[in-house]
Amino acid sequence: MGTAEHYHPQLRVIVKGSEVAVPANIGVDPATGAMSALHTHEPDGTIHIEADRAGKVFTLGQLFVEWGVKLTATQIGGVRADGGQQVTLTSNGTPVDGDPSQLRLTPDQQIVLQLP
Repeated sequence: MGTAEHYHPQLRVIVKGSEVAVPANIGVDPATGAMSALHTHEPDGTIHIEADRAGKVFTLGQLFVEWGVKLTATQIGGVRADGGQQVTLTSNGTPVDGDPSQLRLTPDQQIVLQLP
């Protein structure tokens, strides 16, 4: 964790029509309180990026690795898309194609990840 760059993307996750809470303390060691550069504090979908150097790239997939939840183009956690469907992703209201885990996180970004 560092202070060279500090910003807060916002994430909403919707699976089969139900909102899934992004939990507090993703990326926080419960024993020591040590935090990774990418973490959460509250269960409100706010992602905290606190990088040790400016310009370091963080992705949505990194958050899901810290969370311990699988994210692919057809799966969120243990839920897979029904035949032929895919996870949909928007960033600031604009649809994003491809692997959702590769989405680059940016300041004040509004992300909606949805599994139909």
